[in-house]
Amino acid sequence: MPSFLARLFATSAPARPEQTKTIAPALFALHALAQPRWTLRNGAELIREGYERNAVVYRCVRMIAENAACVPWLVYAGETEAPNHPLARLIAQPNAQEAWPAFLEGVFSDLMLFGDSYVQATLIDGAPRALYRLRPDRMSVVAAVNGWPRAYEYRVGGEVTRYSMEQGGQAPILHLRCFHPLDDHYGLAPLAAAQTPLDVHNAADAWCKALLDNSARPSGALVYAGSAGALTEEQFTRLKSELDENFSGARNAGRPLLLEGGLDWKPLSLSPKDMDFARAKHDAAREIALAFGVPPLLLGLPGDNTHANFQEANRAFWRQTIIPLVRRTQKSFETWLTASFPQARLEADLDGLDALASERESEWRRVGAASFLSDDEKRAALGYGALARKHAPDQSGDE
Repeated sequence: MPSFLARLFATSAPARPEQTKTIAPALFALHALAQPRWTLRNGAELIREGYERNAVVYRCVRMIAENAACVPWLVYAGETEAPNHPLARLIAQPNAQEAWPAFLEGVFSDLMLFGDSYVQATLIDGAPRALYRLRPDRMSVVAAVNGWPRAYEYRVGGEVTRYSMEQGGQAPILHLRCFHPLDDHYGLAPLAAAQTPLDVHNAADAWCKALLDNSARPSGALVYAGSAGALTEEQFTRLKSELDENFSGARNAGRPLLLEGGLDWKPLSLSPKDMDFARAKHDAAREIALAFGVPPLLLGLPGDNTHANFQEANRAFWRQTIIPLVRRTQKSFETWLTASFPQARLEADLDGLDALASERESEWRRVGAASFLSDDEKRAALGYGALARKHAPDQSGDE
């Protein structure tokens, strides 16, 4: 059976003058750079392209949320720790489905992905008895005339639940948000700030996958140098369809291409080495990590890491990303729940963190060696109260 190119160039008497596609004897293709296509800056689209499809984003969010959620919170009544306080019981088990670490992990994940996190308090007799995390993509802010939120509306299907913020007592909604310089009511997510390197990283993965699907060979052009100097419209259409059907895709990998009739194959695409493909992908991954505040060394990314070792990078991650996030969230919860628990305060317990053990040991050694400080002053410098002392019996009287 003749090859498809032999059939392609088979001559037949046309019934009418053929339409021809003028092609130069030396056929070549020019590829210009088109405008880049960026992911939309709405939560759903970003999460599909980022958290669900990008391993770097997924790992950054999980690292921040899981580490921040493992920091214990303590409840104090005045200066005394109160483990049996109603607020302590509330944060130990915020609702029937989640423990406190799992609940906080969702709160921190929402902040990283949406820039906003919403917590609802279930009120009984005016006091919160349970806390629930609400999905940010279903929540909208209803602003008052003065610009402050007067209500929040939560939409699930066709149902809308309205939470008024103008009633007295305990507010039903806590709105945590990342700073946004151009929006009064919604935060700017780190994922949105990482949009450009995210699209570059995803495009690099898509290019690599398409290259593998196309038998791991770059594209090119068929150069026609036949004596006729041009292909008919029918020949051009048949040539294109035959190439797409028989020589494209992973299932046709390795199939030889038989060229006849003055056709020659000219590869046109740049190789990954010419494009510096791997370096562009690694640079994009480091920029994503930078937007989330995760040292690239902790993600196993190659490149010019600025930290001498893993321990130093881990301490920087805790000091610059995790601890500020935890303290900011803890203060927001404390302020929100003040209406129901006016005498209580929340405190993040950082003394028991293994990641900061070496820094804590160094601080204790430095304060302990300060001979000009009394024991009570040393304890105060480390965040502890004064020692309880027993008074000696009064021996000034007679026996």
